[in-house]
Amino acid sequence: MQPLSDLRRAAKDALAYASAQPDVEEVEAFVSANANLTVRLNYTSHIPSNGVEEPKSTESQGIGLRVVLRTPAEGGGKRAGFGSEPADLSLEGVKRALDKARAAAVVDPEFVSLPNPAVLPTAVTYSRQIEPHSPVSETPARSYDPAIMRLGNKRLVGAGWRMMDRALDAFQSSEGLASLAQTPDRLAGLGLILGGDVVMLQSRMAIASTHLPRIQTEQNTLVMSFATAMVETLDSKGSGWSVGSELSGFDGEAAAEAARNAVAALGPELGGGQRLPTGSYRVILGPQPVAEILEWILMASFQLEMFYAGASSFMGKLGQQVASEQLSIFDDGRAAGLPNSRSITDEGLPTGRAELLSNGRLSGLISDFYNYQRILRDPAGREKLGRDPMEARQDIAPRNGFRPGNGGGRDFGGPPGAVSSNLIVQGSPGVSRAELLRQVGDGVYIGRIWYTYPVNGISAGDFSGTIIGDSYLIKDGRIAAPLKPNTLRMNDNVLRVINSILGIGAFRRPTVRWSSDQVTWAPEIAVDGFGLEEISEYMENVYQ
Repeated sequence: MQPLSDLRRAAKDALAYASAQPDVEEVEAFVSANANLTVRLNYTSHIPSNGVEEPKSTESQGIGLRVVLRTPAEGGGKRAGFGSEPADLSLEGVKRALDKARAAAVVDPEFVSLPNPAVLPTAVTYSRQIEPHSPVSETPARSYDPAIMRLGNKRLVGAGWRMMDRALDAFQSSEGLASLAQTPDRLAGLGLILGGDVVMLQSRMAIASTHLPRIQTEQNTLVMSFATAMVETLDSKGSGWSVGSELSGFDGEAAAEAARNAVAALGPELGGGQRLPTGSYRVILGPQPVAEILEWILMASFQLEMFYAGASSFMGKLGQQVASEQLSIFDDGRAAGLPNSRSITDEGLPTGRAELLSNGRLSGLISDFYNYQRILRDPAGREKLGRDPMEARQDIAPRNGFRPGNGGGRDFGGPPGAVSSNLIVQGSPGVSRAELLRQVGDGVYIGRIWYTYPVNGISAGDFSGTIIGDSYLIKDGRIAAPLKPNTLRMNDNVLRVINSILGIGAFRRPTVRWSSDQVTWAPEIAVDGFGLEEISEYMENVYQ
């Protein structure tokens, strides 16, 4: 990967060259380098397989330029454009990026300036202590692990084998599987399968701008693992995952968890999962469903851009009660000790804590600088937010201007947008799982979902998705029997869900969704009246 010193030099040279051009009034140079190192797991007990596949990697580096041109614009307004160039950080690469930015420049009457820390609120709210499972401090710790930055193939493959060993140990120690196989040598005949990935992300960036007092740089690392285990002959499936920022904390537990969950899906009498009819149920949403529903369905309504466009579910409700008083959500990009912390945004501005829901009250939004500036000047800003934007500047400050890459990292190839980093969900009070089960009584534990998407547009809040595993019937406040995967769909409204909370678990688990490095610290949440729809046996086969 390109050294950080090279990125810093490229940002400095790009700023100097573009600023010297007679038609350029403002310029921002963003330079990044990213690497995604992946080991794929592919084990089948009854078909010859490698177990751990060869490591794969994708790398990218390049420069992105945002410029404001002096060329007079017909009808007023400034001409602003963005251009990028991959691979080439030389002056020739800068010239090509600038040519693209000129060609793409358009007149934008709502554009004010490139990100400028001098116009932000003077009082900045940074991290503060959250309890009990996510310690943070006022000053962010180092946001990368040197061991991941210099990771070689041997250690990467070793991480894959660590997962494989943990999964096989879990399978072999299962009394339920042993009784079915009768003898250890016949265990393979049950069709044991393990698939998944170990992913190590390396990211470096440098940014220089007309409005920044100095060139800013940062390095980030993240280690993620995902595993799915199956006992194929018995149609059972389980999953597991882990998220961290340091290689020393990686233990392969995600694969062992997946294997244990696959065995648990066989049920107490190894009879397989059960089906449920369509209906309204009391449910417990596990950490993965909470993160999935939050990020795919609800988070868009917390973006300032959506308020500007009149498309949020919470139009005109900033400062008002919109959810259960038990629920609080905030994003903290500066939290020390959390996997995805960063000290600066991809606009060169300080990160911090963005309060979104405070005991059910809509207390703030996530934003980037462009949308922050234009909502302040929007004649309909008060109507859209429900408060005077000038009075709400601290609550809508641009702490989340990031450029997420596909699969993680900080992407030079696009302009920034409002993106969460460490999204934290917590309850007041947080309770134990046993208490959540007691509150539900008879219902369903939903452990893993996929293909979650909005229905009828973001503002409506309607959503659907499929329950694919790690899910169980709850009887008399206890886990009773596994559900058969791919036999139930969720059909509900997220606004109704966040107002029908029975209880929120005290323990939060770091969770990431597919093709993302945004981390959600999600608890289990018990909800009343959750809509589930039975999938026909024909469609069940289609999903599988």
